[in-house]
Amino acid sequence: MASHSCTLKILFGKNTSITTYIKRIFLIKKYLKLQVPVKSLLVLLLIIVVAFTASSFKNENNIAVNAHAAKDSMLSKKAFQEVYNVLMSPRCMNCHPAGDVPLQGDNSKLHTQNIKRGTDGKGLYALKCTNCHQPENTSGLNMPPGNAPWHLPPANMKMVFQGKTPRQLAAQMLNPKTNGNKTIAQLVKHISSDALVLWGWNPGEGRTLPPLSHDEFVKQFKLWLDNGAYLPEK
Repeated sequence: MASHSCTLKILFGKNTSITTYIKRIFLIKKYLKLQVPVKSLLVLLLIIVVAFTASSFKNENNIAVNAHAAKDSMLSKKAFQEVYNVLMSPRCMNCHPAGDVPLQGDNSKLHTQNIKRGTDGKGLYALKCTNCHQPENTSGLNMPPGNAPWHLPPANMKMVFQGKTPRQLAAQMLNPKTNGNKTIAQLVKHISSDALVLWGWNPGEGRTLPPLSHDEFVKQFKLWLDNGAYLPEK
């Protein structure tokens, strides 16, 4: 049976003309020693040709689809790496600490004055964020930055960036249970127009900017999502 199958593949290879197919009917009849009418062989031939053609088309189509998916995967992961570099910059990470103490400065040290997150992310007891952080940056080198509002994520949705790998942070971004209950559309809107996000590109004197412009950051974020939102390997 295996020998017959091999022979049929040779006889009915791709790019074979109809005339050649017909000539080969008699070769098949002779090879298999079939005592059946030629008309029946023609029907069998038609079935085999259709099957081989469909199989070939399916395989070629699968190869094209897989190649496209691989390209999308690479583009998506590369875009998120650019996003990750921004999220791990002090302008973003300082307000997304692993603990309940905000970070400050380009070296991301623990905030002085024993400042804590609090339940709502706006400070604990009398030590509220807005005591020092006004609606705008205070003028002067390394003076308190400001924006309305100014706060950390709340205690029940900390959205930690600090210490996260690219894969962990990408997964966190996609999950409403860990991204602030946001849909993908809301996430894009947040990083595009939220006032506190935009402050990262206007941080006041003495503070470095994120490694990408805000427009490029949003572009890379959308590239990541539009090409499958693939998670980095690590």
